Amino acid sequence: MKKFLAIFRARNREFLRDRSTVGWNIILPIVLVFGLGFIFSDTHRPMFKVGVVAAGDARDPFLETEYVQFIPVEDADRARQRVARHQLDMLLELGETKRYWINPDSPRGYVLERMLPAQGYVREEIEGREVRYVDWLVPGILGMNLMFSCLFGVGYVLVRYRKSGFLKRLNATPLSAFEFLAAQVGSRLWLTLLITIGVFLGTDIFLDYMMNGSWLLLLFVTTLGAISMISLGLMMSARVASEELAGGLLNLVSWPMMILSGVWFSLEGAPVIVQWLSKLFPLTYMLDAARRIMIDGAGLADVWLEIVVLAAMSAAFLALGAAMFRWKAE
Repeated sequence: MKKFLAIFRARNREFLRDRSTVGWNIILPIVLVFGLGFIFSDTHRPMFKVGVVAAGDARDPFLETEYVQFIPVEDADRARQRVARHQLDMLLELGETKRYWINPDSPRGYVLERMLPAQGYVREEIEGREVRYVDWLVPGILGMNLMFSCLFGVGYVLVRYRKSGFLKRLNATPLSAFEFLAAQVGSRLWLTLLITIGVFLGTDIFLDYMMNGSWLLLLFVTTLGAISMISLGLMMSARVASEELAGGLLNLVSWPMMILSGVWFSLEGAPVIVQWLSKLFPLTYMLDAARRIMIDGAGLADVWLEIVVLAAMSAAFLALGAAMFRWKAE
């Protein structure tokens, strides 16, 4: 028992004396509680999504219906495509002739149609393959797994190398910090992609995911996303010598990224500040591009912005990681 108590006290003192680690363990849950509370505090969350094409200042009493989210639409053709794929429950056109489009196979569209006034609307039907929840969800699940693998698989290894003195010995060689970090990116990249591709193709045999775009473009976007998150993990652990602090820092990044990047649900209709914050994470751009490729059949010209942002983030994270990198634990 004396030996147990001696180790017990030593570990407690080690943890409590590491003020940065204690701080992160206190701050992280507070940030998550307040953040999630703010995101999900809206008790009047809409039950339906209706796209609206309005001519001028056209108004309609139906637009005052509660629990229906009315989304302004500029591209009517794309909106009709979203109705066909059950991404919008209805498309409403307000002008000289009032029209609405629904998918006859959509239960939500059926309910919305019954909520419209009996007269004054021209009904149009759109048919299309339903975008199942699993079709929308699979990029998020695989992206989340890729994110954790990249951040923690690289961050913890780098901290362990530094704490054990392995990096100190490497510092005596001609190897530069950038070369070392680039090698870490390459090693983690092919392992992560191999696992992700294997899981995707294996589950696709049974679930038959919707794939309307290019497989090669999807692989390119996934590769860029993986590189950006590996570089982020390297940057976060560039100067850290404590596994506890590294875990706190990586959790501080990974949890908000998982929640705000649209892994489980769409942020369409969320508060503006939440949508703005989501743009700070590379996972957001990777998932947006992947879903547009798979579901909407987007090409390179449609996702060029996401590609440019991912490439810029990767270069910035890797450059900052190399600049801040420390070989020794002191």
